[in-house]
Amino acid sequence: MKFTLSWLKEHLDTQASLDAILDTLNAIGIEVEGVENPAEKLAPFTIARVLTAAPHPQADKLQVLSVDAGNGPLQVVCGAPNARAGLVGVFGAPGAYVPGSDITLKVAAIRGVESNGMMCSVRELELGDEHDGIIELPADAPVGANYAAWAELDDPVIDVSITPNRQDCMGVRGIARDLAAAGIGSLKPLAVAPVSGEGAGPDVRTDDPEGCPAFFGQSVSGVTNGASPAWMAKRLKAIGQKPISALVDITNYVMIDLGRPLHVYDRARLSGALVARRAQDGESVLALNGRTYTLDPSMTVIADDAHVHDIGGIMGGEDSGVQAETTDVLIECAYFTPERIAVTGQKLGLTSDARSRFERGVDPAFLEDGLAIATRLVTELCGGTASNVTRAGAAPTAMATHDYDPAMTGTLAGVAVDADRQAAILESLGFAVVQGTPWRVTAPTWRRDVIGAADLVEEVVRIVGLDHVPSTPLPRAPGVAKPTATAEQLVERRARRTAAARGLNEAVTWSFLSEKDAAAFGGGAWTLANPISEDMKVMRPSLLPGLLAAAARNQARGAETIRLFEIGRRYFADAERLTLGFVLAGDRTARSWQAGKAAGFDAFDAKAEILALLAAAGAPVDNLQSFGEAGDHYHPGQSATLRLGPKTVLAAYGTLHPLTAKAFDLNGTVVAGEIFLDAIPAKRASGHMRASFAPPALQPVTRDFAFLVPADMPADSLVRAVKGADKQAIVAARLFDVFSGQGVETGYKSLAVEVVLQPGEKSFTDEELKAIADRVVAAAAKQGAVLRG
Repeated sequence: MKFTLSWLKEHLDTQASLDAILDTLNAIGIEVEGVENPAEKLAPFTIARVLTAAPHPQADKLQVLSVDAGNGPLQVVCGAPNARAGLVGVFGAPGAYVPGSDITLKVAAIRGVESNGMMCSVRELELGDEHDGIIELPADAPVGANYAAWAELDDPVIDVSITPNRQDCMGVRGIARDLAAAGIGSLKPLAVAPVSGEGAGPDVRTDDPEGCPAFFGQSVSGVTNGASPAWMAKRLKAIGQKPISALVDITNYVMIDLGRPLHVYDRARLSGALVARRAQDGESVLALNGRTYTLDPSMTVIADDAHVHDIGGIMGGEDSGVQAETTDVLIECAYFTPERIAVTGQKLGLTSDARSRFERGVDPAFLEDGLAIATRLVTELCGGTASNVTRAGAAPTAMATHDYDPAMTGTLAGVAVDADRQAAILESLGFAVVQGTPWRVTAPTWRRDVIGAADLVEEVVRIVGLDHVPSTPLPRAPGVAKPTATAEQLVERRARRTAAARGLNEAVTWSFLSEKDAAAFGGGAWTLANPISEDMKVMRPSLLPGLLAAAARNQARGAETIRLFEIGRRYFADAERLTLGFVLAGDRTARSWQAGKAAGFDAFDAKAEILALLAAAGAPVDNLQSFGEAGDHYHPGQSATLRLGPKTVLAAYGTLHPLTAKAFDLNGTVVAGEIFLDAIPAKRASGHMRASFAPPALQPVTRDFAFLVPADMPADSLVRAVKGADKQAIVAARLFDVFSGQGVETGYKSLAVEVVLQPGEKSFTDEELKAIADRVVAAAAKQGAVLRG
C-alpha cells in the first residue's frame, strides 16, 4: 500500500522526520518496502520562460526557441506544437537526466542548429501520460526556481507491506493510528459531517444477509461530474492511481484514506430497486475492467430489476458506471462478509483494491460515517442535493471481550511492560480496557483479527517495538548430545547429499498446484478451502509439476543443461508421503570435436539416477523388480517402475510424454523420475558398528549365456530367473548385450547375460559348473528363453 508523507500528516500530528517515521513503521511490524521522492529525480529541472520562437531553418515541425532559465538566454530546439513566445514551462539543462525518456541531456546539433537542453512535457518528467506539448505553467511562476519545490512535489511516497491480519492498516488513517500509539505523534480527530438529506432515500435492500448483512445508500441529484480537484488528483497520481473523474476519484480516495470501499451508480442507468442478492446460475456481468464474468449462487451481486450491475465488494459493472454526463448518482456503502468475498474472488480469478480490503474485513461500524464522508465530498466537489439515507440490514458490530493478565507480556513474549503503559497502548489502538483481576479488554470493530489474550500481548509488544524482544537461547543439556534425527530424516539427508554429489541442483517448489496440473499426474486428494489463487488450489500428488515448471523457466532463460531435484511431500487422502523427484532436460553432453553434436538425456539416464539414489537411501537395489509403464504422463514404452514385489513401488521413471512436456512449455526430450522414500523398508537395528570386511578366499568365476527370447519379453525377468537358479553359487547376474537382426528369428531377440559364481571352501569342479549351467538354462526355459547354439 502506498501513501505520501503529507497524506499521512492529514491524520497524524507529528514533527518527526521521515527517517523516524520509517524506523517506527518497521519497529511496529508495518514493513516499509520502499520510499520514493519525486522531487529527487526532478531536482535538475527549473522554471523557464520562452523569450522568442522562430521556425527551424531545416525542419517544418521544429522551432528554435530563446529560453530564459534564470541565467540569461539559451538556444533550444523544440518540436512541441504549443511552444511559443511568452510561455512559461519546465526546462532541463545539459547534464539533466530525463526519467520519462531515459536520456541524459547534452549540447547537441539538431538538423544543423545547436540545442542547449530541452523544454519538457508531463510524460517526460513522469508526472502523467500527456505528451501533446510541453508543460505550461502560470505566467507568474518564478523563472529560475526549482520546479519540484515550486510545484510542491517534495512529498515522499511511502510503500508499506500490510500482512493479511491487519485490515485496519489498509487505510492511511489506520497506519497513522499505529504510529500515534507508538509515540510518533498524535492522531487527529476524524471530521465527519453528515449531509442533511431532502426527500426519501434510494430504494435499496439486501436479500443475502449472509453475504451482505448491511447495505446503506444515499442519492445525490444534480451533480456535475468534472475533473477532481488538484489536491485529490495529485495524491492519487503520487501513489500510482490514475485520476478519472471527480465521482470515481472520491470513492478511490475514501478507500485509500480510510480503508472504506464504496461504489457510485448512475441512477439514470438503473431500473427499479438496487438489491444485494445471491447470483443465479448462468448470470453474467460486464465489469469495469472490460471483462465479462459468469456467476453462480455462491457469489453476492448487486442487481436491479433488469440485470446484475456489480460483483458485490469486488468490482462494479460498466452498465451503471458514472460518466461525464451523469447528473444523478446513488452512493453505495455496504458490508460484505470476508469469506464470501474471498471465495468469489478466487473463483473468478479477479483481484481489486476493494477485494483486498473486504476479504480482510473492513470496519463494520464505519458504514454510517463512511457514507457521510463520501456524500459530503460529492456535494462539495460536484454539487447537487442529497437525499436521506436508506439503511438496509445491520452490520455485525458486536466484538468479543477477552480476559487479560498484563504479566503475560513477560511470560509469553519475554518483554516486561508496565501495566499503565500497556493500558495506554491498548486504548490508543482503540481497545476498551477495564482493569481488574483479570483485565477485561474489548477489541475495536476494526480489529477482527484479535481473538484472544495472546493477540493482546502481540499488540503491546509490537508497539513497544519488536526489536525489544530478547534473543534467548534454549537450555542445553550437559554432556554429549544424543542423536535426534529420525530414520526418515537420515534417509532424506543421504538422498539429498547423493543427488547433489551427482550434479543435480536442488529446487524448492510450491506444494500447491492448479486442478489442471494435478489432474495430469493422477489428481489431487486435498483441495484447499481458501487457496491463494486458482493456480494454487490442490495439494500436489507429485513433485514433477513444480520441477517441470522450474525447468521451463530455466530453459526459457537459455539454460542448456537442466538437472533439478527436490525432496518434499506428496499429499494423498490417507497420508503425506516423502518423495524425491528429479528432472533432466537439455543436453547431457556438450558439443565438441571429439564427441560430435550434443547428446540429450534418455530413460536410461533417469534409471541410472534412480538406482544410485535408491542405493544411497538404503534400498535393497539388487532385489528390485522392473515393471513397465510408470504413468500416463510418461512416454509409452519408455518408462518403468522399480518394485519390491508387485505391490511395493519404490520408484517410477522414464521419458516424459511429449504432450506433458508441451503443457509445461518444455522443448526437446525431458526425462524424470520419483523415488518414494517412505516406501523403502527400514533396516533392522544392528548396533552402530559396521561388520568387518571379509573378502572371499577364492576368486569368482564368470560364465556368459546367450538366450533367444520373444521380442516383447522384459530382460529383467530373464535376469531375475537366472540369478535365482542357484542362490548359493550365483552372487550376481547382469545383462550385457541385446541383439536382433541377421541370424535371429523374426519376433525374437538375443539377450546375453553374465553370471558371477562365487566358490565357498573349495573351487568348483567341471561337473559342478556344468550342473549350475544346466540349472541356469532350466530356469531361463521357464521364462520362455532358449539357449542359443
